[in-house]
Amino acid sequence: MAPVGEFGLAELAAALVKGEVTAVEATGAALDRIEASQGTLNAFRIVRRDAALAEAAEADRRLAAGERAPLLGVPIAIKDDTDLAGTPTAFGCGGEFPVKTEDAESVRRLRAAGAVIVGKTNTCELGQLPFTSGDAFGHTRNPWSAGHTPGGSSGGSAAAVAAGLVPAALGSDGAGSVRIPSAWNNLVGIKPQRGRISTWPLPEAFHGLTVNGPLARTVADAALLLDAAAGPHPGDKHTPRALRVSDAVGRDPGRLRIALSLRIPFTATKTALDREVEARVHATANTLRRLGHEVTIADLDYGVLMGATFLPRSMVGIREALNRLPGAVVDPRTKSNALTGRILEPLLFAARRAEPLLRMRIGRFFNDYDIALTPTTATPPPGVHEIDGIGNWATDALITAACPYTWPWNVLGWPAVNVPAGFTASGLPVGAQLMGPADSEPLLVSVAAQLESELKWYEQRPTDWWSRPAA
Repeated sequence: MAPVGEFGLAELAAALVKGEVTAVEATGAALDRIEASQGTLNAFRIVRRDAALAEAAEADRRLAAGERAPLLGVPIAIKDDTDLAGTPTAFGCGGEFPVKTEDAESVRRLRAAGAVIVGKTNTCELGQLPFTSGDAFGHTRNPWSAGHTPGGSSGGSAAAVAAGLVPAALGSDGAGSVRIPSAWNNLVGIKPQRGRISTWPLPEAFHGLTVNGPLARTVADAALLLDAAAGPHPGDKHTPRALRVSDAVGRDPGRLRIALSLRIPFTATKTALDREVEARVHATANTLRRLGHEVTIADLDYGVLMGATFLPRSMVGIREALNRLPGAVVDPRTKSNALTGRILEPLLFAARRAEPLLRMRIGRFFNDYDIALTPTTATPPPGVHEIDGIGNWATDALITAACPYTWPWNVLGWPAVNVPAGFTASGLPVGAQLMGPADSEPLLVSVAAQLESELKWYEQRPTDWWSRPAA
């Protein structure tokens, strides 16, 4: 039998049912891997060793009694923007915060599916950056290269999965925060339809921009975690019709019309697509052609209005998130963004009113194409320290140059899936994203699974440097 750390999510769930491994063994091994990596990889903000082992023991009792649930006894991680009873939610910030007394709805559903939550993964302050670092916890590093960022803001979740600390993790995506770190860690990351996974106790997060989504090494594992976490809370503002995404894995989507779009959405700073990233996305397009799909170069026309509506929702969301953390110790750039949110708040109503118009405009593109294929990021992962100690303008220029492609789908609220697209000459992972209209997760997942059957990206793992003591 393979070492427990090499199991995927579905594989481990099956092994637990067969009695090949116990939940205590699997959870203890995950906790040991986390502990061994904390001084180097630094993926976790909170580790729940005693509580997780107790929950694993209870899962073993239930398994022995013949109970079955999709993730019964499987250790997973969640991001530190998600409430977990008995732990604080710092959302990347410094300071002392009260312990939460109730689980977020997504956590409640994961627990109902039997998952054992081993801890909460690091994220940058209020999820603002495609980096995972901050004064409160230091730098989370990329398992593929210690000198590079794993991305963000779900970088801790991505690093934990890519390093095999846990078989899958939940993240959140407000401008690409699941897809970007998935691209930079050779993972599958699903940004689902808005409301597919509840954001409760918030009726919506960041004025509809942010959704929760899974990160895993395979499409099947990402779909399984999505299905386990999905479902509404009575207080949710967005409640799309129920879907079982796992059923689409292995399903033939038929011959699709796929648009390859390399156009960068409007940005106020200089952006350009890295040639190595472009080559890997073209290679993904060629694989889709070999699978029988019609892939045509056809650029999405995002328009200027898309960005104009994103900014108020994002910045007001940052201000509100900071207000929910009284006493938080944050970077001056976070304070500046919160101030910008106060200034832009009068524009929020108009920004929300524009969303249906944008959906109609972009939706016409899908009269001619079934899905779109774009780069997930414009560059490979930057150096882990590149974001440190620079001003607001330099920060905006850096993050926009690296990650201009993902945020429009947050404005629209539609699904997108990052698929691994290979590696640069220096061995850094990059990704491509499959994007569709409303409720298109099953179609996107079926295409992603087709790509995976050809490319087998899950066979490539980073060389373990993180379990060795820091120099």
